[in-house]
Amino acid sequence: MVDTSVTLSGWRIDNPVIPASGTFGFGYEFAELYDINCLGSLAIKGTTAEPRFGNPTPRIADCPSGMLNAVGLQNPGVREVRERELPRLAAYFRKKVVANVSGFSVGEYEKTVEALSGEEQIGLFEINISCPNVHGGGMAFGTDPAAAAAVTEAVRRVTDKLVYIKLSPNVTDITEIARACEAAGADGLSLINTLLGMRIDLRTRRPVLANRTGGLSGPAVYPIALRMVYDVYAAVKIPIIGMGGVSSARDVIEMMLAGATAVEVGAANLVDPYVCRDIVEALPTEMERYGIRKLSEIIGGAH
Repeated sequence: MVDTSVTLSGWRIDNPVIPASGTFGFGYEFAELYDINCLGSLAIKGTTAEPRFGNPTPRIADCPSGMLNAVGLQNPGVREVRERELPRLAAYFRKKVVANVSGFSVGEYEKTVEALSGEEQIGLFEINISCPNVHGGGMAFGTDPAAAAAVTEAVRRVTDKLVYIKLSPNVTDITEIARACEAAGADGLSLINTLLGMRIDLRTRRPVLANRTGGLSGPAVYPIALRMVYDVYAAVKIPIIGMGGVSSARDVIEMMLAGATAVEVGAANLVDPYVCRDIVEALPTEMERYGIRKLSEIIGGAH
């Protein structure tokens, strides 16, 4: 009998598989297809202090081995999430969730986390300082160590819950940002967010996305994500949630060997809505194939 459980800064989850924020909504649509309680947890839609419609359309574009998105943090705002979405989700999902939070100022991050901090359903906060699809916020905090540390410190002051900082790959040295967040009090890190990219329509000779650029996700980014998880694991002492192009149980195991304690699955959910369920079901067989009894024992095993 294999053991798929892992522990994120004291929070034990049944398995390391977590649908990534922005690709699973609040879980309702997927709960109509299968029992989502098989998941380790789920990361809810990224939440901001006020409601956001997001970017103009078109905001999705296909590309080889992945996709570009410039959705722009569309969400109903923190009040609606607290009063309506979380209670509604509780009817479908009995486990604690990852609350993804975004902002356009340090004060906005602080305000949103404080508003959600009392919610029993939240197991940890994933602070998105790395979204490449919004102007005046998002990735701006994730590309500067001092700015990343300022957000981390502000959020840490207003909650007793776990705080994980979601890092941008669009930097020269991701380990520098990781160390700054660790020093500022982060309990853990999530990486990577999407890579900045674009497409051009050959007929109109204009960018496909109304936002001009968007975030690249999918299988194309997996080797990059794996390398960055490996590098960050060697640079810090706090746990990592790894993500970026993960689409199979073997990807999960490989990401954990690089240094991830848990693994988020993003774009693959938009291709196959059953992918997270199938990964969870396949993990024991893959563990046995590679002689793994406990998943927690392989974290960082490639180092």
